[in-house]
Order: sequence, then C-alpha cells, then structure tokens
Amino acid sequence: MNWKKSSGIAPIVTLLLLTGCNNNNQVVETPQEKVKVQAVTVFASQVDQLGTFTGTIEAEIVNNIAPQNPMRIKKVYVEVGDHVRAGQKLAEMDAVNLNQTRLQMENDRTEFERVDQLYTVGGISKSTWDARKLAFEISKSTYENLQENTILTSPINGIVTKRYYDSGDMYNGGTPIYVVEQIRPVKLMVNTSEMLFPKIKKGMEVDVKLDVYGEQVFKGTVKLIHPSIDPDTRTFPVEIQINNADERILPGMFARATFNYGSENRVLVPDRAIIKQTGSADRFVYTIEDGNSYYRKVSLGQLIGNEYEVIEGLKSGEIVATTSLNRLNNGTEVEIVNPTSQK
Repeated sequence: MNWKKSSGIAPIVTLLLLTGCNNNNQVVETPQEKVKVQAVTVFASQVDQLGTFTGTIEAEIVNNIAPQNPMRIKKVYVEVGDHVRAGQKLAEMDAVNLNQTRLQMENDRTEFERVDQLYTVGGISKSTWDARKLAFEISKSTYENLQENTILTSPINGIVTKRYYDSGDMYNGGTPIYVVEQIRPVKLMVNTSEMLFPKIKKGMEVDVKLDVYGEQVFKGTVKLIHPSIDPDTRTFPVEIQINNADERILPGMFARATFNYGSENRVLVPDRAIIKQTGSADRFVYTIEDGNSYYRKVSLGQLIGNEYEVIEGLKSGEIVATTSLNRLNNGTEVEIVNPTSQK
C-alpha cells in the first residue's frame, strides 16, 4: 500500500467511528423532527338545513284536443305557440253528421210538442207521451255531444304546444289534433327523502333553479305532498307550484328545488381538512391535542362554500390540521405554524 497516499484516511475513519458510537458501543439516535402543520379551531354556528332535489318542469294542466269519433277535419284555426282562451275555437270538423242529427232532433222536438198537447187534453196515453219525450231527449243529447265534437274549443287558458293534423286531414283516432297546456302556473314534481316527511309542509316556500337560467332563483310553493313512501327508493313525491307569470319556465326544463326546513347548531370544518378514504364513504380528520395528531372519523352533512357541516365527530373548540395530512398518523408529534381560528 502506498502509505503516502492513504495516510490521511485513517484519522478520518477513526473520527467517524468515534462519533457514531458512545462509550457502550451503542448507536446514538437523532431525535425525530416534529411535523409542521397548519390548523384551525372549529366552532359551531346555526346552519340552515337544506335539501336539494331534481325534477322536470310540467304544465299545470295538459289537454289533448280531439273529437270522439273519426271524421274529416274541415279547418284548423290555431298554430303551435299560439295563446288560446277557454272556449276559443281551435278546429272545425266536417258537419254532415251534425246537420243530420240536428234535423232528427228538430223532428223529435216537433213530435214531442204535438203529443204533449194531446196528452194535456187526454188524447193519448202516458206511455206514448213518455216514449216521445225520451226520443226527443236522446236526439237532443246526441246533437249536443256531436256539436261539441264538431266545433273543437279549448277548455283552458293556455298555449298550443303540439298540432298533429292539417286542414282536410282525416282524423282516425289515437293522436290528438292539438295539445293545449296551461303554463301559468307550472309545476315541478320531485322525489324527496322519507326522512324529510315530517319537515316538509304544504305551503312552504321552495327555491327553484333551472340549468338554462344559471343561478337565478325562482320561488315555488309546496302544493301537494303525496301520502305514501316508495319502499324501493325510500322517497315520496312532492308537487311544487311556480307562478311563472312571464312564462319563462317551460315544460321539460330540468330544475333543482331546494327546501329549507329550519336550522341546526353545527360545527363547520374546512374542506381541505377532510380525508376522503379511497373506496369508502368514510371521512376523517386529524385533531391536534397536546402536540400530537389523532385520526378521527366524522359524519358530514352539506357542503357550504368551502366548509362541511359536521353532524357527528367534532366538538366546537377542537383543533384540526389542514396541511401535511399525508405525513400524519395517530400520535404523530406536530408543531402548529400560523394557527388560525375558523369562526
């Protein structure tokens, strides 16, 4: 060995061996550094209890307009999108049958009036009078019914949403000639959780948002609560009525209804403090006590801004970590830096 080149190595090795062992030849352990975390003190406050459910807007009333029997359509008078009044003429059917029935009715009326005079003076029997009276009433009823089915009118104030036939077409049954819908007001049917059955009341206000109008809020009112729970979904239908005076809300629009059923005193915790366990619905936080972190399961409610409502698992005044969560375990020593309070 060339001692000239290696003579400087020996003192260094000796020094390392001496510093790595104590007098009893034991390895000296370096103290573990505390994990630096940011944390917040969480507090309870009154939180509105909200429930949001989705549904599709429906017309308040939908009428399918068509005659009872097949016949030719003489003329249609309104188009899709037209506003119509109750009693307004929509379409006229071929009147051949109507005219024939009218003539029969007039003849039966004349016959009845004649026998009625004879019956008054005792010229005919009661049974004959009854028969002529019945014949006249039947032909009159038939005429009135056919008249309603020849001149088709709207039974409601509304808007024409569909037209399936043109003037001159033969109506053969099935599909109606017109569909007229009342959209002032409209209604929204939503299926709500059975847990809310005692809390949702007829007449309570509901905030309604429609995707087409972004964050704009429309006011609705609970009109009907169905008195049965679906055993498969554990939900019950609620009908919400929306005034819709300006007719901006149309049937078929997707809507979200938010119910406010009171307030509760709840702890709020920042979303960034929540540990979402992969493959599980469980949620956790790390609380800080006496300089150590502790894994704590929590039950969460609604997300309000960037905070979660805590239903179970935390008390007001406790401290939770918001950073370095992936470095923490039960009992990890921590140092809180830049602590803040969540109010």
